[in-house]
Amino acid sequence: MSSHRWDDLKVRLASAVVMLAVGVFGVAMGGWVFHLLIAAASGIMVWELVCLLDTGRTKSQYVLGIATFLVALVAIRLPGSFALPLLMVPAMLGFARMDQGATRYGVFTTLIVFAGYGMMSLRDDLGLVWILWLLTTVVVTDVFGYFAGRAIGGPKFWPKVSPKKTWSGTVAGWVAAAIVGLLFAWITGASAGLAGISIAVSMASQIGDIAESALKRKAGVKDSSNMIPGHGGLLDRFDGMLGAAVFLVFATQIVDFPPGLIAQ
Repeated sequence: MSSHRWDDLKVRLASAVVMLAVGVFGVAMGGWVFHLLIAAASGIMVWELVCLLDTGRTKSQYVLGIATFLVALVAIRLPGSFALPLLMVPAMLGFARMDQGATRYGVFTTLIVFAGYGMMSLRDDLGLVWILWLLTTVVVTDVFGYFAGRAIGGPKFWPKVSPKKTWSGTVAGWVAAAIVGLLFAWITGASAGLAGISIAVSMASQIGDIAESALKRKAGVKDSSNMIPGHGGLLDRFDGMLGAAVFLVFATQIVDFPPGLIAQ
């Protein structure tokens, strides 16, 4: 096995430890601390998004990023019927401020703000355990996919967009997510259906990852920014979480969540 496959592992691990420490602190604290962390991450990701799509709009990068940050902080404190139109403001504002890429900006920004809102709602409404379930599902999908893809190799998943991703890594992510679902079902008393939801969340996180890869390929760049050594930008690191969180927002309108606990 070629050693260069693992050349970036030390840097990735060091950055991951820092991100993990910040994330654990925010998740454990909940409330305004978690809201502030998610709002800041949302604003930074929109800033990175504008950098990818319309590099000449330096002022717009900050205007739209700050607007997203403020919207995320305020929307979570409003009734849902009033939060909805507010959450659409950053996307609509982009159409007036960008010369190119405005459509892609509108779609991805909507995903970002709804993902942030969904994560804050999950932590506020269902507590620490279920936000940990979501985070763990996405993390194991990424980690097991990374190691299985490099250790096993095999056919590529979508080489034109993401040449490093393999079917072995993709399926390994699903298996790991199912195990997480069963583990949390056992801990919480939820039904085994949580394993199925976990697999679907894993798939949604992979779709988020692929969508962001396609966005970067279109822009002709490797990373959304160089903010995180070994990982690129926040959009690179949390693209899977965007897909997973947005999926969960809509999935809970179709299935009971947590499964097997609603009627108790």
